[in-house]
Amino acid sequence: MFFFWLIIFSLLNNSLCDSPEPWQIGFQDPATPIMEGIINLHHDLMFFICVISIFVTWMLIRTLWLFESSQNQISSNLTHGILIEIIWTTTPALILIIIAIPSFSLLYAMDEIVSPTITIKALGHQWYWSYEYSDYINENYEPINFDSYMIPEEDLLQGQLRLLEVDNRMVIPIQTHIRIIVSAADVLHSWAIPSLGIKCDAIPGRLNQASLFIKREGLYYGQCSEICGINHGFMPIVIEATNLKNYIVWLANKFAI
Repeated sequence: MFFFWLIIFSLLNNSLCDSPEPWQIGFQDPATPIMEGIINLHHDLMFFICVISIFVTWMLIRTLWLFESSQNQISSNLTHGILIEIIWTTTPALILIIIAIPSFSLLYAMDEIVSPTITIKALGHQWYWSYEYSDYINENYEPINFDSYMIPEEDLLQGQLRLLEVDNRMVIPIQTHIRIIVSAADVLHSWAIPSLGIKCDAIPGRLNQASLFIKREGLYYGQCSEICGINHGFMPIVIEATNLKNYIVWLANKFAI
């Protein structure tokens, strides 16, 4: 009966988790292939961790029970065994090799920069973000750029998230290769969005880049993940992923301003 109601609840609650929830201990729902790979690798590693933990626990309990002093009046003089030493040396090595193969593949995919369709610059300030769409230039040869500040708690509308909403969202199209160039104007920041599987340090005087390929529409929330001063917890990131038609409308409205 429990599993029946669990299935019913899962079917009814089909909304995707793109923001943190109270008492959440798992991942947010993935929206990029990279985040899907991170979650899959985590689940694969958990399998090995559970097997190893159960085996080690069983060995400890068995050792404490069978080799307790009352059951072994005469202690064994066995000091080492070649076979068991080979087993406990090669088995961890094989496990590490099995883990390394998907890990290296995922690391390569995270660092790979596919030829981008759109390039966006994200600049960290104390304590807000600035965005520049340098691919689009108006009649004055100026790119689209705007600042993104957190909305104060007293100005939030019904349903908006405290400490996560901003006045100007970063809008990007789905199913599009996007390059994000990240830097900072003052101190260290970090541009991080959990649902997208991205965390890129913003370092003054240095450009870091990351790639995005969002598979579905939605709002994706993140925050600065580098302690950058007294208001470090008040510079959120909000990405609005939409279809290409709505993205073009948004660009037209930005040029009209």
